[in-house]
Amino acid sequence: MPTLHWIGKEKVINHHLDVPYRVLDHQYTFNGEQERGNKIIHGDNLEALKALLPEYEGKIKCIYIDPPYNTGNENWVYNDNVNDPKIKKWLGQVVGKEAEDLTRHDKWLCMMYPRLKLLHKLLAEDGAIFISIDDNEQANLKLVCDEIFGGGNFLNNIIWQKKYTQSNDAKYLSDTHDFILCYAKKKPLLQIGLFPRNDKQLGAYTNPDNDINGPWKATPLTVKSPSDAYIYEIETPSGRKISPPVGRSWMYSKERFLQDIRNGCVWFGNKGDNVPAKKSYLSEVKQGVTPKTIWLYDEAGHNHEANQQIKDILPSHSFDSPKPTRLVELILKVAKANENSIILDSFAGSGTTAHAVLNLNKQDGGNRKFICIEMEDYAETITAERVKRVINGYGDKEGTGGSFDYYELGPALFNGDNEINELVGVEKLRQYMYYTETKCTLSASGGGVRRTEEDNEYLLRKHNDTAYYFYYEQDMVTTLNHDFLSTIKTKAEQYVIYADNCLLTKEFMTKHHIIFKKIPRDITKF
Repeated sequence: MPTLHWIGKEKVINHHLDVPYRVLDHQYTFNGEQERGNKIIHGDNLEALKALLPEYEGKIKCIYIDPPYNTGNENWVYNDNVNDPKIKKWLGQVVGKEAEDLTRHDKWLCMMYPRLKLLHKLLAEDGAIFISIDDNEQANLKLVCDEIFGGGNFLNNIIWQKKYTQSNDAKYLSDTHDFILCYAKKKPLLQIGLFPRNDKQLGAYTNPDNDINGPWKATPLTVKSPSDAYIYEIETPSGRKISPPVGRSWMYSKERFLQDIRNGCVWFGNKGDNVPAKKSYLSEVKQGVTPKTIWLYDEAGHNHEANQQIKDILPSHSFDSPKPTRLVELILKVAKANENSIILDSFAGSGTTAHAVLNLNKQDGGNRKFICIEMEDYAETITAERVKRVINGYGDKEGTGGSFDYYELGPALFNGDNEINELVGVEKLRQYMYYTETKCTLSASGGGVRRTEEDNEYLLRKHNDTAYYFYYEQDMVTTLNHDFLSTIKTKAEQYVIYADNCLLTKEFMTKHHIIFKKIPRDITKF
């Protein structure tokens, strides 16, 4: 498989592993109870994606991102040149001196690669990712995604007609479309959503002979390959004898043909002497239409529509090149992000993805959840504010209802010398420890609540017949000894116990299936 090489690639291939794990610092809840599922996160999306792993790895049904297109335009609200000071600082730290020689394409690829690696981790086995892009980076992005998601999981490169008028002042060709690159996590597991048949498609099915099986359409009963079909003569209801046209043949045996005629499943036309056709019943075909790969503006919206939406919701704000909610709604339908699906957008911008999720939930009563990450300072004034107004209603638009939690990126779990940062709090540490051991979420089984009734307070949870303990205190040194073992109540085949020190012998631990892990030396960094 062809691979793409650029300056700095070797420095960023595994950079997602070196990104510090930071906790999410809850700021407020809008219109509901805290931690109900919807999240808007302000902060570097690379670090925010890492922070989501303990709770969401392998659980995101659909990812839609609209990253900077890397056009070189310096005047956008979302800096589209990848010369944002935060990105430049990051490139200098990660890529080093080589960053001084990078082209804007090298910079863009260095920025995108580790983010795509984390997005791949978050995506569910039956999930899909959709990425808006244009010709500036489409070819590069395709090769990078082939490398990260696997070329065999490529779905298609959708063309979206973003403009409904032609730009006659274009220097060369009028730019009227963008691309939406889409990949599955595991293609065989992905189910694509089907679209309802329109009036024209339904009109192809009629019932001129009042067939009891309902509307049908005629499919000619000939094929082009005589070698894998049958050539014989049949008699029509009018008495005319016919054979397949020269070079063609009937689709199946004469016996089956005659049986279908007796059952009324073959149509010879109103006069009874036409070339026979098989009846394809509407009730037998799949109840929907496979999505196309060209999305016109009348079905998916366009840039002008998206800009008007922003003006209607936030009259005092402007936003360059937002996406219309109809486009994202279409993506969610194609991805079959139904009912309780979780949808992630790590380049949230003006909040279109959250808006689209809320729209669909209102339409069908679904319980989809959105997670939107925005690194720019307008995360509160534009992204979150738009979602608030969509929920409550704006202008003459009725509110969708819903709620969300707003977060800032909190402190890193470990400080510079790999010591535990006590500012994060014990419960965040417990959740992290359990995830690194099991790849499961502690909060799913009662959160980080310390349980004293069933066992000592240091039990995390029992998983696959292994009991996990995090014996940690901020103001004292903990020691795994016989006194601590006497407080354990959980029965398990194996015990994994974190502590500062251990006084048990290796022989004793082997005999009783105890694994000691030293804090912080043996804490896994991911």
